[in-house]
Amino acid sequence: MTVWKDNNNYTMLCDFYELTMANGYMENGMGESIAYFDMFFRVIPDNGGYALMMGTEQLIEYIKKLKFDEEDISYLRNKGIFSEKFLNYLSEMKFSCDVWAMEEGTPIFPGEPIVIVRGPAIQAQFVETMILLTVNHQSLIATKANRIVRAAQGRAVMEFGSRRAHGYHSAIYGARSAYIAGCVGTACTIADKLFGIPALGTMAHSWIQMFDSEYESFKAYAKSYPQDCTLLVDTYNVLKSGLPNAIKVFNEVVVPAGYRPKGVRIDSGDITYLSKKMRKMLDDAGFEDCKIVVSNSLDEYIIRDTIMQGAKIDSFGVGERLITASSSPVFGGVYKLVAVEKGGNIIPRIKISENTTKVTTPGFKQVYRLFSNETGMAIGDVVTLHNEEIDENEPYVLFDPVETWKKKEVTDYTAKKLLKPIFKNGQCVYDSKPLNEIKNYCMAQIETLWEEVLRFENPHKYYVDLSKSLWHIKNEMLEHYSK
Repeated sequence: MTVWKDNNNYTMLCDFYELTMANGYMENGMGESIAYFDMFFRVIPDNGGYALMMGTEQLIEYIKKLKFDEEDISYLRNKGIFSEKFLNYLSEMKFSCDVWAMEEGTPIFPGEPIVIVRGPAIQAQFVETMILLTVNHQSLIATKANRIVRAAQGRAVMEFGSRRAHGYHSAIYGARSAYIAGCVGTACTIADKLFGIPALGTMAHSWIQMFDSEYESFKAYAKSYPQDCTLLVDTYNVLKSGLPNAIKVFNEVVVPAGYRPKGVRIDSGDITYLSKKMRKMLDDAGFEDCKIVVSNSLDEYIIRDTIMQGAKIDSFGVGERLITASSSPVFGGVYKLVAVEKGGNIIPRIKISENTTKVTTPGFKQVYRLFSNETGMAIGDVVTLHNEEIDENEPYVLFDPVETWKKKEVTDYTAKKLLKPIFKNGQCVYDSKPLNEIKNYCMAQIETLWEEVLRFENPHKYYVDLSKSLWHIKNEMLEHYSK
C-alpha cells in the first residue's frame, strides 16, 4: 500500500480576510499574541444522532507543508495593502502552534471542540479555512457513509460515487472517508493505489452494447474473468434476457473453467421485486451462492425499505447520494476564537448571539468521554477546562448546561480524553495509524453508542455537558455582557 502524500502546498488556500486580519494584528503589535481557536459544529447532518470525525491525517499533511514561497509573497505585495514587515514575517515564517484534534473515526457531537489551535494570532488565524475545509468535508462523507452502512444491516456497501463527486479531491478523500466509515471498497481506482482501499467494479452497459448480443458480451467477459465474474443484467430486460443469458454463460464458461459465478448486478427497475425473482431463478439453476448486487441512486432510506420489503440483495453500490451527502450537504463546522494569553494568563473570550446555538463556549478546553465500566457504553461527553482532571474514583455529576436542573450522577465509569496532541510548537507529535486500524477503531467506537442514539428518526440526544468550572466561566461572561 502507498500512503498518499499530497505534494501540493495549500498555504494560500485561505480566506483573504485571514491575511488582512493577520496583517492588522502585526500593525497593532498583536502578531505574536497567543490566541486559542476551537473548531466545532452545531448540527448533525440528516438530523442524526452523531457524526464521525475525519480529516485529521490530511490536516497533519497540510500543516507540515505550510510555507509562503516567493510567488506567494509577490502576489501579496502586488495587492498593495500589506506591510513589508508582515510580508517579511510570512516569507520567514515557521509554523509554531500547538494543535489538538480528535482521532479519525471518533463519534462527535455538536458544541464540543474537535480541533483546537493555540499559537501566534497570525498563524492560528490563517489556518482556519483549510481546517474547516478538510474536516467539514471528510466528516460529512464519513457520517453519511456510516448511515448507509448501518441501513444495510451487515450487507456489503461499495462506494461508487467518483463521477458525481464535487472535484477529484472530493472523490479521493470521499472514498477514504467512506471506507473508514464502513464501506467495503470503492470504484475509485486511485484510492486503491494511494490508500490500499479495495477497488471494486465489473462492467458498464456500454460493454454489453458493444457486442451484437447480450449473450456474446457476457460470454466474452466470462472468458476474460472466469474467476471473478459478475454480470450486469439490466441492459435490455432483467428477467427475460439478462439473467437467463447470465445463467447460460455461467454454465457454459464459468463452471467448466473450475469457478463459481461471483454475482449479477442490476442498476435500474424495482430492485426489490427484481431481486426476489432473480434469487429464485438463480437458486433453481443451482447458483445459490451467486450474489445479487444493486445500485442506482441509493441511500439509507431506500436500502432500509428494500430490506424491510424482503429484497434478496447481498450488496449495494452507492454513488451520488453518498459522495455528495446530497440530503444534507453541509457539515457546518466553524472556527472561533475562545481565549487569548496576557501576562501568562489565559483570558477567555466569548461570542454572544440572539441565536443561542451561536453562543460560543469560552476558554482553553479538553473533552472527556465517560464510559460505563459495566456495559462499556458511552454515557456522555464533558467539555472541561484543559487542565481539569476527572477523578474516576469519585461520582461525577453531569448536568445540562442550559436546563441545569437536569442532572445525572455517574459512578463506576472510565473517563477518556478525546483531544489528542497533534502538533507541539509546530512539530508533529502524532503517530499516524494504518488505514485499517483507523477503520477498526471507528467501528469499535460506534459500537459504544446506544441504539437510541443510532436510530435514523428522532434519535436520542447524546449528552454533551460542561464541567462546573467551565459552566461558571461561561455563565459569568454571559451575565457580564448582558448588563
